[in-house]
Amino acid sequence: MTPKQVVQQFYSSDLANNTEAVDLCFHKDCTLSWHSSKGFNVLDFNALKLVFEEVRKMYDTLRFETSHLLEDGNMVTIRYTSYFTTVENPNEEMPLAHFTTIWEVKDDKIIKGFQMSQLADSCSESLNSF
Repeated sequence: MTPKQVVQQFYSSDLANNTEAVDLCFHKDCTLSWHSSKGFNVLDFNALKLVFEEVRKMYDTLRFETSHLLEDGNMVTIRYTSYFTTVENPNEEMPLAHFTTIWEVKDDKIIKGFQMSQLADSCSESLNSF
């Protein structure tokens, strides 16, 4: 599998319902350095699993709309917006956040990431820029 396919596999999995996505796609020694609107965090494999456990509790669906997916050797850059629905309101999909992430892939698993995110707004100009 190419590094790009590994990253695509992760983002195309049903992350709001798939309990195995992190295990399947991430190396046990992975790290994610994440600059978000709430500050900077470094997440390891276990912390990533906890993040997606929380996602499964909060959202009925989680979908990614990708605008860019670029591969250079074992590095993959993805730019996307995430959208969600909740159990309480399954018919209204809302934008959650915009992301740009650089992933490093080793042995068909994601081993390192550098991510920046910003909460999405519902402004059509903003959403259409992604």
